Formats: sequence, structure tokens, C-alpha cells
Amino acid sequence: MSVVSDRLPTFPWDKLAPYKQRAGAHPGGIVDLSVGTPVDPVPDLIQKALVDAADSPGYPTVWGTPALRDAITGWVERRLGAREVTHRHVLPIVGSKELVAWLPTQLGLGPGDRVAYPRLAYPTYEVGARLARAQYEVYDDPTELDPEGLKLLWLNSPSNPTGRVLSKEDLTRIVAWARSHGILLFSDECYLELGWEADPVSVLHPDVNGGSYDGIVAVHSLSKRSNLAGYRAAFLAGDPAVLAPLLEIRKHGGMMTPMPTQAAVVAALGDDTHVHEQRERYAARRVLLREALLSHGFRIEHSEASLYLWATRDESCWDTVAHLADLGILVAPGDFYGTAGDRFVRVALTASDERVRAAVDRL
Repeated sequence: MSVVSDRLPTFPWDKLAPYKQRAGAHPGGIVDLSVGTPVDPVPDLIQKALVDAADSPGYPTVWGTPALRDAITGWVERRLGAREVTHRHVLPIVGSKELVAWLPTQLGLGPGDRVAYPRLAYPTYEVGARLARAQYEVYDDPTELDPEGLKLLWLNSPSNPTGRVLSKEDLTRIVAWARSHGILLFSDECYLELGWEADPVSVLHPDVNGGSYDGIVAVHSLSKRSNLAGYRAAFLAGDPAVLAPLLEIRKHGGMMTPMPTQAAVVAALGDDTHVHEQRERYAARRVLLREALLSHGFRIEHSEASLYLWATRDESCWDTVAHLADLGILVAPGDFYGTAGDRFVRVALTASDERVRAAVDRL
């Protein structure tokens, strides 16, 4: 076991434990703006769908029910502007994190193969490469990478942690470059529903991909848009030539979305009202926290989308974490997402209105 575990970095959130304890000692209690886990209720129609499907004694299928695949294809066309999406173009996954962590292994990558991801990025991209014993590297502009041996290119727009959004023009240019070099492109679009000062675009949009899904796959999650982090509900959409072998591998591995969760996803993707309501909650919290941080002497960069404010006081991120912990506020240090973030912190919008107001008052 140590042969595998030794490939991995220290789990980043374990480093935050002393600061969580410090923030928890505040007389008014902790305001946890670190992990970004949803706190608002699961919408009633989704809960009802889950309960109605609770009597599911049989094994679910990895590919999901036809109703689930219909819901995914319909949403991808309605929300993302994709065209001619069939069941062959979609694949349910058990939350997006497991996909990110195990994708290089499932693609058969290994020593000598290269995986690239943004310089500031979700740490699981690196973990996935490490598990497969592939090489990994970061980029500012992926088209400046050496394409030799580059087998998997990760995009992330809107970005976690920075909230940066790639323009349609940039996406089009990157997709064309990856195709010209035969590089598989996976686009992590889990925050696409949460654009504030920008309108995020999917790589599945025909203006980006020219009407072809060859060599591209988009990753989407219901964790944030529908408060379903506890349900482990996500899916892939894109190139059938990539998804078909992934489906076979995942069938052997038993990577099955539970039947009640599948029913809940059908309900969630069929309703836009709850998404708009949740967006309004986050938008209001974002305004309050942004103004409070700016007034407290922070500078905020990017953050035009996603569930985070990328903030700095131009000091070590850990000094900022400690300063805020003394106020009973817990945030994520920027170096969790790469060395380029060592003077920033990531402030999540995922706290109740009451806790957000407490943070604002303390700031």
C-alpha cells in the first residue's frame, strides 16, 4: 500500500486543522469559508425523487438509466448549446473528484506520458497523474506547452480557485491546438452555472468545437448548482470514442451511481428554478463578502465566476489564514492550489446567511 500512498502529497486539508481549531475558539463560533461544501437545503423536488427511488434493491448500471441519459443529453443541449448529443456522448460518474483522480489510470497513462493542468488548479489533477505514475506539469497558456508526449490536457473554466473564465476565443484556440497535436482535452466545467461578471462557455458549444466532439470531453457536477455534494452526482459529455472505453473500464470497476441518486439527477437537470434560486443566494453572499474583504485591506483578483473570492493582503497565505482564524474565519491557503498562490487565500461563498453576516461583522 505504501508504494501507492508514497506517490501522493500530504492531504492538503490536514494542514489546516490547527487553524480550524483556532477559528473555532472564537466566542462567536467559526465561520468556515474553506472547503466550499454546500450548506443550503437540497431542493424538495430532488429529495422527493431520491425518496421515491429508495426501494432500489438491484444493482444500478454504470451507464445509468435511459431516463438519466435523456436528462443529461437534454440539459447539455439546452444549457450548453451543444448539438446532436446522443446517449453515446454521455457518461454518469460518481462525483467529479473520483473521475479527476482516476482518469489518467483509466486512460492507460503511465511513466513517460505527460499530464498538464493550470498553474493554479484543483490539486486532484496532480494526484491523478501521480496515481498513474505519469509526469505532470503546469501551464499559463497550454498552447505554449511542448506537445511531445502530452497525452492529457486539463482545462478548468471557471477556475477553482481563481474564478477566472476562459473566453470563447481562447477555448476555440486551445481546442484547435490540442486537436492538431492529437492531445486529449478534458474541460472541468463544474462551476459553469456560476458566472457573475462573465458568461462561461463550454467546450461543447459548436462555436468552440466547430460542431465536432472529437478529442474533447466536458466534466459537469451537480454538487454546487443543486447542493448535491452529498449525493456524488456528476457526468461526462463529449467524444464517444473516449467515453465508450471508459464505460467498459468503469463497468469492470463497479463505478456505479446509486439508483436513488440517478433519479435525483433526473429531477435536478429537469428543473432550472432551483438553480436560479441558489445562484441568488450565492450572489448576495458574494457581494457582502467581497465588500467586507476589500474594506479590510484585501485585493481580489479574477473571481468573475465560481464559488470563491481569490484574495490577498500581499503576504504569506499562511499569515493571512492565521489572521482570519483569529477572527474566527477559516479560509483555504492559496498554496493548496500551486506555489503561484502562496500569497493568496481562497474564500468560499458556501456558508449560511447568518454565518456570512458574522464574517462581515468581524471583518
